[in-house]
Amino acid sequence: MIKKLFALFLTAFVLQGSFAMAKTTQKEVKNMTRTEICNKNMKILFNGSMAESGADVEMMQILQKYIFGEVFTVGKLDIKTRELITVVSLTTQQTLPQLKAHINGALNAGNTPLEVREAIYQCAPFIGFPKTLNALGVLNEVFKERNIEPPAAAATVSENERYKKGKEIQEKLYGDEIKQAMKGLPDNLGDEAARFLTEVCFGDFYTRQGLDIKTRELLALAILVTKDDERTLRSHIKGSIKAGNTPETVAAAIIQCMPYTGTPNALHALKILKEELK
Repeated sequence: MIKKLFALFLTAFVLQGSFAMAKTTQKEVKNMTRTEICNKNMKILFNGSMAESGADVEMMQILQKYIFGEVFTVGKLDIKTRELITVVSLTTQQTLPQLKAHINGALNAGNTPLEVREAIYQCAPFIGFPKTLNALGVLNEVFKERNIEPPAAAATVSENERYKKGKEIQEKLYGDEIKQAMKGLPDNLGDEAARFLTEVCFGDFYTRQGLDIKTRELLALAILVTKDDERTLRSHIKGSIKAGNTPETVAAAIIQCMPYTGTPNALHALKILKEELK
């Protein structure tokens, strides 16, 4: 079954581009140049157009036409999801000036303040809290500049429910593979590490309002592609598909990361996806 899905998604992936632009049809995209597509996306995301001046105008034009005129047409991701993927990749890399621009882009694309905040929160179990707090500092700057009231608290579980609710999500996607992998450590400390994963990653974060599990898993993939974390990425490719993402969506999300991570990380992730779909 998975092999058939892979064949189908490859066919669709090659023959069909998504329309990354609101209210733009596939036929219109097909008949547009990449510069025209770039300018249309730049207008939506940044209320601007392709760079025409500046110290490094050539570099800006290369990257803008590549990202917004080409990568944004690959696969069936909508523009909102593309920008959330970009936000988590930039958060992972701690490229904060670019992150600020794309937080604005994510909001302009139609994401709610809560959705953008939750995308950054989702990074914490994968990249650690210090980097996540740096990104939240940038997010709060944007909120202040745009006169946006920060979203209300989005937790849905009580203190004594964290393990139970986290385990319910974790087991559906990953079973008890981490608990088994951690067995045998001194003083049973592996049990503690496995418990933290269940309570924090799945209990504290996956249960929050703002993003569904399917989207959280797609964002987790983007984080892991950015980190080039092969072992964890293999596991999350399977978990993402179990959560409801198609192989085509996973591939498109990986390619969306390519301009930000560099080609080697993205191609490595696509090879891993291909291997996991066999």
